[in-house]
Amino acid sequence: MSSAGVAEDGGAGFDTVGCDMFPCYGNRTDTTRRYTLYMVAPVIPITKADTSARALPIPAAAAGAFDGTTLRDTRGRPIRDLRISVTDRCNFRCTYCMPKEVFDQNYQYLPHAEVLSFEEIERIARVAVGLGVKKIRLTGGEPLLRRGIEDLVAMLAQIEGIDLTLTTNGSALAAKAAKLKAAGLHRLTVSLDSLDDKTFRSMNDVDYPVDKVLEAIDAANAAGFAQVKINMVVKRGVNDHDIVPMARRFHGTKNIVRFIEFMDVGATNGWRMDDVIPSREVVARINAVFPCAPANPNHVGEVAERWKYTDAGNEDAGEFGVISSVTEAFCSTCTRARLSTDGSIYTCLFAQRGYDLKSLIRGGASGDALREAFIGIWQQRRDNYSEVRTAETAKAKKVEMSFIGG
Repeated sequence: MSSAGVAEDGGAGFDTVGCDMFPCYGNRTDTTRRYTLYMVAPVIPITKADTSARALPIPAAAAGAFDGTTLRDTRGRPIRDLRISVTDRCNFRCTYCMPKEVFDQNYQYLPHAEVLSFEEIERIARVAVGLGVKKIRLTGGEPLLRRGIEDLVAMLAQIEGIDLTLTTNGSALAAKAAKLKAAGLHRLTVSLDSLDDKTFRSMNDVDYPVDKVLEAIDAANAAGFAQVKINMVVKRGVNDHDIVPMARRFHGTKNIVRFIEFMDVGATNGWRMDDVIPSREVVARINAVFPCAPANPNHVGEVAERWKYTDAGNEDAGEFGVISSVTEAFCSTCTRARLSTDGSIYTCLFAQRGYDLKSLIRGGASGDALREAFIGIWQQRRDNYSEVRTAETAKAKKVEMSFIGG
């Protein structure tokens, strides 16, 4: 295995372990809940021409517009967060993200040669940090499917002054938590959409049991991740009955649940406004059982609105958060850029096209040239999708979340 995160034999660089560690989209083959990995089957490649064709031209950096201290876009928003998708593959088929009707065994995943190496990711990350990024989040797809992911964590952990985090579905976390902590990962977020086993199996659509994810969260706590964040995407009539049980499960612990409004990410999840549970309703349901009060944000541009439990005589009751991209758009304070699996920068979760940095790197661009490209991309940024969302914009073909991370 090289530090680039690809197999020395030319393999795809993704773990292909069937069974309990990576229960992937496929068929259960025995009573021990082992699964057949569809992901090891050949896929129809996306060519380099396909990637280049959908890329936006990289704008020139405006002369004198960046003073070397704070890089801002057209609305004055600084760049603070970089989300890095290390793979476009996932072993779940969550209906709001990678529905199996689209992402089946014939889906066109990126071929090995088009995926950024760990060295290329590190190079882009260092440029971004030099321009103001303070937080890096590793995402996917499912990032723990990327072979050697702890090696990438160790590389990025050497960059001074950043908060290094990772979001996972938890299926491989129990086996990886200690290695990730030892490599230098600071924090973890686990996606968990229901505590009801039947609902959870239905939503991940690969029949994966909820107890395994709960065990993974416990394993992460035991490995030294004292405060794990748990993301629950709430969809009306599907899992909203689990809002209060989810709050109850982590009430009084250091772990923090964030309830996320169902969003029209990508072009395949069948989003309708009628399916959205507004965050204010989530808070009201929880407050009826566990009294709570708003808390100050940890920093400007924080995505989640924080709420502290105010149980009488219990200072350690904890907190939860709500993320209201649909009903309370936070575009005006958004500080996030996203690096796709194939090396493009997207300046919005709901973007249709990105800016191809991989071609610059593999074309021999200097560090200064890469830096100037990043400056030009951010300076012209004007995204405000959630402020102008309509039923019609929701139908637009947008980049899939599994390609650029959530």
